[in-house]
Amino acid sequence: MTVTVPASAASQTESQAKERPLPLNQLFDNTAVSDDARPTGADFDGSGGSLSAQDLTAAGWTPGRSLTVQGAGLTWPRRAPGEPDNVRADGQSVRVRGHGDALAFLVAGTGGVAGTGGGEESGTGVVRYRDGSRASYRLTASDWRGGPLATKAVALPHINTPGGQLAEKARLYVVTVPLARGRAVDSVELPRNGDLHVFALSVRPESRGWTGSWAASASGYTAVGPWTDRTLRLVVHTSAGGPRVRVRLDNTFAATPVRIGGATVAVQASGASPRGAPVPLSFRNSGGSGGSGGSEGVEIPAGAQAFSDPLGFDVPADSNLLVSFHLPGTVTAAPVHSLAVQQSYVSEPGDHAADTAPDAYTSTILNWPLLTGVDVADGRGDGPGSVVVLGDSITDGEKSTRDANRRWPNLLATRLQKQSVVPRYGVLNHGISANRVVTDRYPGDGVSTDTGGVSALHRLDRDVLAQTSARTVVVFLGVNDVRWGARAEQVVDGLREVAERARGRGLRVVVATIAPCEGEARCTADVDAERVAVNQWIRSGFGFDGVLDFDAVLRDPGHPSRMRSAYDSGDHLHPGDAGLAALAESVDLGLL
Repeated sequence: MTVTVPASAASQTESQAKERPLPLNQLFDNTAVSDDARPTGADFDGSGGSLSAQDLTAAGWTPGRSLTVQGAGLTWPRRAPGEPDNVRADGQSVRVRGHGDALAFLVAGTGGVAGTGGGEESGTGVVRYRDGSRASYRLTASDWRGGPLATKAVALPHINTPGGQLAEKARLYVVTVPLARGRAVDSVELPRNGDLHVFALSVRPESRGWTGSWAASASGYTAVGPWTDRTLRLVVHTSAGGPRVRVRLDNTFAATPVRIGGATVAVQASGASPRGAPVPLSFRNSGGSGGSGGSEGVEIPAGAQAFSDPLGFDVPADSNLLVSFHLPGTVTAAPVHSLAVQQSYVSEPGDHAADTAPDAYTSTILNWPLLTGVDVADGRGDGPGSVVVLGDSITDGEKSTRDANRRWPNLLATRLQKQSVVPRYGVLNHGISANRVVTDRYPGDGVSTDTGGVSALHRLDRDVLAQTSARTVVVFLGVNDVRWGARAEQVVDGLREVAERARGRGLRVVVATIAPCEGEARCTADVDAERVAVNQWIRSGFGFDGVLDFDAVLRDPGHPSRMRSAYDSGDHLHPGDAGLAALAESVDLGLL
């Protein structure tokens, strides 16, 4: 029997089918990637421009490759060049499942005009939860040809066009938006803006059970070694402890993959000598291809990161660890944290990650390449969580005693471990020497040798919001902005944005006043006036969860624009060990 469906009912059925959530790859309607030999096989931006398949392969972004960026697992589309590989956002309903703290989009905009500095594309979408509730979100993505390199996930060296290949960087971005914690996501409705292109989408899982114990920011991408078949043995100092551990390695700012071979963790006895045999780390669940069945190493694509698998290993609080990893290939440049204030070690040729003797480690370095985090867990619950300190050289430990762990965040962590009034949070030091609130020192281009980091605004997502179990952020920045010509209003606007974005993700926000620096060459009377104006605004509270008056702690009572001589390292800008200890001791732990 034939049943005739009225036109109105057929239209309704078709509409419902369109609204039925589908996997993202079933919605692909645009082609972004072309083979260099067939550049007309793709038209990403409506003007014939496209991404080079060869450049993507060189970056390690091969079809179907699992990528971890900002703690989120994303998959580069499993499509050949010339096949549809992304969605132009137009309200499509995408099937996305899971619990987490954020949605992660691998995305780029195409609305900008090349050579004009790019722009942003935005739109509002909807998250639908399994309990029937829903919430709107705002997605904003930078332009693929002109957006900032400081925030990109990866930059490729060329753009394909019908008229030939251009030596112009193509950018792809990972953007996260917050989710309601504790609710399971069922589907996501994309915004309606055809210049927003989505390549991948996932729920970033919460780091349940883990506490950040040590961290460092990538402050730049610089020449190293060169190292061929060498092992790095890096010394890091924990805050919180626990019976389980994992480490995080980041290939931030890079244009090519890096191969990690065998890796171990040990408690330091002294120098490159471990206390007992180093324990092997594995990377089975890190994404990317591993050696020996995926367990003994990992290849980290450009711009991505790798977490080691959870390991039963007793990490003492407030202690030095040795994290060792073999680099089997040749590494000539790497993302580094430039000011470690800590000596680490480089071996002679060979995989010496498991060595119990220090003999092979014949060279030293004073930075931290590739390693960006150490997390601990006790397996019994969520853990205390972490305090993230976003700062500059004073937080980074400039002028503190080398190898002594006298940075003020280290001393704050010691205070937390010795009390029981508030949780014994981990403390993650994301200070970068020379860093600023609103201006990039390092532009994120993979070429500049500056290691002052991208601005706080540009690194906030990576260095705070994506950090393991972040509960509170302490912001202690601004002196480098005013020393290099920024007006108080610019710094205030930047700090306000940092605070609003962090609070929008559920973090407590504590802001510290800028310390005095008269006597240092750039700290003129005009600079001090800008500093004072910023501090007046900070003390007003704005809506922060707390204010740390570090200016009042460090200043000379009889000469407020100058640091106390007892706290001055001698350069009038950086406190010495005594001044850093005073900062740590002044923190009201209840504010955390």
